[in-house]
Amino acid sequence: MMPNSKEFLRVASLLAALAAGSCATPYNSNDGPMEDPAVNHPIVVEPTYHSLKVAFSAPNAGLMPDDSQHFDDFVADFMQRGNGSISITVPSGRDSSATISYFGERMASAGVPRNRILVGTRDAAGGDARVELGFISYQASTAPCGDWSTSVTYTASNHPTPNFGCAVQHNIAAQVADPRDLMGAQPLASGDAGRRAVVYDNYKNGKPTGATKTEEQSGAVTDIAK
Repeated sequence: MMPNSKEFLRVASLLAALAAGSCATPYNSNDGPMEDPAVNHPIVVEPTYHSLKVAFSAPNAGLMPDDSQHFDDFVADFMQRGNGSISITVPSGRDSSATISYFGERMASAGVPRNRILVGTRDAAGGDARVELGFISYQASTAPCGDWSTSVTYTASNHPTPNFGCAVQHNIAAQVADPRDLMGAQPLASGDAGRRAVVYDNYKNGKPTGATKTEEQSGAVTDIAK
């Protein structure tokens, strides 16, 4: 008995669907890299300890020019990317208090909040009488790029190459201002109560609530079109 045309079309459609399914690869299957570069090349954020040792004899003598420049650069580096506090460790002895005061005041004058300055003493083991400064910052990095183990001409699996997105991840790790932002959102500062009161009063009185701008803040690049 010959099949009718409707049954023939149904069987043909079923065979076509099976044939198409046998060639397809499931999206993000486990037999190749994920399509998300952040999964294939994760950015790792780790704490890094920075230290500086400078020679110091007495508060009235201060630091040598080279050490003074190194000190200023170190403190500026802490202010830009330091986490927590900066420490001052001086050799124990009769001049330890004066030495701590010198470095503490110099840091405070450079803008370091006093509550972020930690001080302490240590035994001058091995005759090392230098003052040590230290702080911790976070560094973002990812594994080196260059995995060309898969031929870029073979695309039947529909997966990206292992090296896909690695350069982008490296650029993000290098450019992020504060690597801690990659670990989670930072807490917000408290609101400005004074500004809030001004905006609310303007709103109640029907006045504009936005801050007024000067001509320099208008954002206009040129007045040719005026």
